[in-house]
Amino acid sequence: MTAASDNVSKMISQRTLNMSESVTLLMARLGAELKEKGKDVISLSLGEPDFDTPEFVKEAAKKAVDENYSHYTPVPGFKDLRQAVCDKFKRDNNLDYTPEQIVVSTGAKQSLMNVILATVNPGEEVILPAPFWVSYTAMVEFAEGKAVIVNTDMDTDFKITADMLEAAITPKTKAFLFSNPCNPSGAAYSNDELKALVEVFKKHENILIISDEIYEYINFEGKNSSLAAFPEIYNRVVTVNGLSKGFAMTGYRLGYIGAPLAIAKACSKIQGQVTSGANAVTQRAAITALKEDPSCINFMKEKFLSRRDLMITELKKIEGLEVNTPNGAFYLFPDISAFFGKSFNGKEMKSSADICMYLLEAGLVATTPGEAFGNPKNIRLSYATSEENLIEAAARMNKVLSALE
Repeated sequence: MTAASDNVSKMISQRTLNMSESVTLLMARLGAELKEKGKDVISLSLGEPDFDTPEFVKEAAKKAVDENYSHYTPVPGFKDLRQAVCDKFKRDNNLDYTPEQIVVSTGAKQSLMNVILATVNPGEEVILPAPFWVSYTAMVEFAEGKAVIVNTDMDTDFKITADMLEAAITPKTKAFLFSNPCNPSGAAYSNDELKALVEVFKKHENILIISDEIYEYINFEGKNSSLAAFPEIYNRVVTVNGLSKGFAMTGYRLGYIGAPLAIAKACSKIQGQVTSGANAVTQRAAITALKEDPSCINFMKEKFLSRRDLMITELKKIEGLEVNTPNGAFYLFPDISAFFGKSFNGKEMKSSADICMYLLEAGLVATTPGEAFGNPKNIRLSYATSEENLIEAAARMNKVLSALE
């Protein structure tokens, strides 16, 4: 390293140095690098549907281009898109929002960051049931808040209970943040399970509740339940959603929130100084997607369900690996701690990160370590790929894990 480059390195802010890299993106990158070297890597690391965006959405995007939607957009989104979001909330979730309570962003990730920056002060605590999505902790810490982790495990299907929630609340608690269905566990809370949490929130009126429902349409038990549907806490809930998962529109980058008016205005204020309005063509395509009956994308959910059952069957052939049956999203979150302490060619497996690197290097299967999600005994597997890939990936995992001594 030259003196000049060393000086540039010293210019990086402490905020950035303290921020961890997204482990899901890291594992995907490592897998891609091996592929570029000619290795036959099967990736189970990224949370992206392997379906193409529906034709009717693509046609709407093409029409928007032809109609010259190429100019700046309003910071919170086009008015008719925000109305379409309101209509979707009413149709699917029985939630009443006005367009002024909706903020459209460049993906649900930006929506979440907006909400946290708009509400969390330095030192305030945000309760995160583990496992949690990898970016939650980084977002809270970026806002100088404190992430309070509540550990769950396979015994409760990785769901937080009312007693666990109550025990985590302190005078410094500012917010509760979770995903339903959950990334990475696939857990989907029933209405009764959410009602039990609501009873706790009713006793603590100063806690903001952030409900990330990006996997809403991938719930194998039926219709997804929203926390904001409970009138007792409606005025304290921010509902986060988007089009990436349900409509296979990851590259379109569009997320949105329904929030109390003051929070919506604060999020719009932040967004106005960072990115301004979301992509114009994407917004026009999003209107078409939101207006469509969700049953039009049921074929994706049905395929995910079939893959879930197939992958569980294949994983149960691996002695020492434990897996439950989640009822949402497109992930499995098996416990691989039985392999800790075992070795291959003198290399000891001390953590799920070690296991994931071993699976990638020896088995050419890209997975994601549970440490990133707050559960160090587990690894995340995405089954958003072909059945052939899933069968082969499980066989490779079985082979290399069986080789550990």
